[in-house]
Amino acid sequence: MSGLFPRPRTVVAPGAVHVPDWLSAERQRELVQACREWARGPVPLRHMVLPGGGVMSVRSLCLGWHWQPYHYARTAGDVNGARVAPFPGWLGELGRAAVAEAYGDERAAEAYAPDTALINFYDGAARMGMHQDKEERSPAPVVSLSIGDRCVFRFGNTGHRGRPYTDVELESGDLFVFGGPSRYAFHGVPRVYPGTADPVSGMRDGRLNLTLRETGL
Repeated sequence: MSGLFPRPRTVVAPGAVHVPDWLSAERQRELVQACREWARGPVPLRHMVLPGGGVMSVRSLCLGWHWQPYHYARTAGDVNGARVAPFPGWLGELGRAAVAEAYGDERAAEAYAPDTALINFYDGAARMGMHQDKEERSPAPVVSLSIGDRCVFRFGNTGHRGRPYTDVELESGDLFVFGGPSRYAFHGVPRVYPGTADPVSGMRDGRLNLTLRETGL
């Protein structure tokens, strides 16, 4: 689809930038393989349980710091008590390259120091409700990488979950960075399109989303 109908780079909101087809097929396959290895543990891929008892439809794992609603820790107290896998330096380099690509600001890219990744796997039925990423002490941007099935990514405002918001279709290899005035915007995934993954990505079905963050912890 992308090759037939080139998709433009888009500034969705101040500080929020969508860069289509940023990840090469080779890099996507490398990330998929890395995610498969991380999913084996020490803290396995699992459905998060919310404080009210609800169970998230996506399956998640963390690197560097373990996120559970709504705080960070070094160990996965809500799963098996194990210390999460370390955040690899090469993933931090990828995050800095992403910030440079999105903002065209080498100084901001050099200063970006992500120390955690939240990796979510969506099957065809999974969704993500509108939420803010606000447990981090650092206001540094969030870097989001998509691999596999196409989805609708809903990017909203900083005040509440409702309108105004913009629906953006994210495809395999896409980059989305949000920071600055949009750092605490509500966002979610109301729909995934099953069977739209390009096999060259290394994904047969489902969607992987890797979000890199600087916790400031």
